[in-house]
Amino acid sequence: MAKTALEHLNTEKHEKLVVLEKNFAGIKAGSTMLVATPQIVDTYIRGIPRGESRSIVRMRNELARKWNAHATCPVSSAIFLRISAQAAIDEMDDGKSVTEVAPFWRVISSKDKVARKLTIDSQWIDIQREAEGI
Repeated sequence: MAKTALEHLNTEKHEKLVVLEKNFAGIKAGSTMLVATPQIVDTYIRGIPRGESRSIVRMRNELARKWNAHATCPVSSAIFLRISAQAAIDEMDDGKSVTEVAPFWRVISSKDKVARKLTIDSQWIDIQREAEGI
């Protein structure tokens, strides 16, 4: 049986720093790339103050700086962002309030591709962003 987003989020993983041997996703060969974890992305999201937002690119850049890397893997970052967001949605479905979950709407807008993969109406994301003045 497939793991839930919450199970993926709570799986113990460790970040990796990889020196790229060839160009990858716009990152040059020889660059150090952070492969984060779902927990790192979730913690980042939870640290965004109410009323503020971050782009996915900014999130990746800030995580790379924190780990002294040139870049953060865009592929795994998108996956981990989706895991964090879906886990938050699942927690709300289980009764947690919007204030108790990772505020993924501070990074994901309804126009982002990842929003279409979530089990929530993208208009809900717009409503949350508007409520916070984002």
